[in-house]
Amino acid sequence: MAETTETSILSVRNLHKAFGSGAERTAIINDLSFALRRGECYGLLGPNGAGKTTTLRLCLGLSTPDSGEILLNGQQIPDHARIARMRVGVVPQADNLDPDFTVQENLLVFARYFGIADDVTRLRIPELLEFANLTAKKDARIGELSGGMKRRLTLARALVNDPDLLFMDEPTTGLDPQARHMIWERLKSLLARGKTILLTTHFMDEAERLCDRLAVIDHGKMIAEGSPQSLIAQHIESEVLEVYGESARSWAEQHGHGNASRVEYSGETVFCYTNDVRPLLATLQHAQGLRYLHRPANLEDLFLKLTGREMRD
Repeated sequence: MAETTETSILSVRNLHKAFGSGAERTAIINDLSFALRRGECYGLLGPNGAGKTTTLRLCLGLSTPDSGEILLNGQQIPDHARIARMRVGVVPQADNLDPDFTVQENLLVFARYFGIADDVTRLRIPELLEFANLTAKKDARIGELSGGMKRRLTLARALVNDPDLLFMDEPTTGLDPQARHMIWERLKSLLARGKTILLTTHFMDEAERLCDRLAVIDHGKMIAEGSPQSLIAQHIESEVLEVYGESARSWAEQHGHGNASRVEYSGETVFCYTNDVRPLLATLQHAQGLRYLHRPANLEDLFLKLTGREMRD
């Protein structure tokens, strides 16, 4: 169970949420507990349908739990959600910018929801536009922006009330590598300024780069929690050998199972997990028609071990 401390900006205890009725009622969140320390980036990882977005909605008071306790900025949720959200910024999965307004008008109008006076917001807008690298686009309509620009504007909009905590639901989905790296740099700068981030993502490299701690959830239950490095060390062998080709499976049956701790198959790729890769590499020196990649274990290996390789709808 997560422990609530004085440094917790968000605390979730024994959270339950189900949808449907009668025999069709399905548990989405099942006894979930965690707490965010101020100034950290905390990741929620899980397959599609694991309950990540539902958890964010519950924490923001946009949905009511069946049972459990949520404290956000010291306020009980959902009872005092409106007060708690005054110090929170949200970057949703889909950009919901107003197409009728310009870039800077989107920031100005959004600030009014927090009761911020227009003259105060106008003083902040240049800083927000510079942060999002959108100064040259301040008078552009939303339809004139690229996907990366819209995502950066959504992030800038989430900062308009100078929040202590940012909820970010898959913030870089659909972006090209350059745009993703720019968002990462902006998020790192926010963490350096003492902001706290609750992040959901399907990009394991994103979680590994940004998260101080993370939770892997599946079917609404937490199945692992810790720093990326500690979780990898705890659950995964240190080295991975990926072998590709039509004869990869037959090679694995002959050499892999005897020399690796675990062997997994995905199409024509064999994944061998081991703490000593040398015997496996020796068998590949003269193998015909096979390609291979030797690498250290990473967060994606952890994720696939804990949640499986099957597709989720």
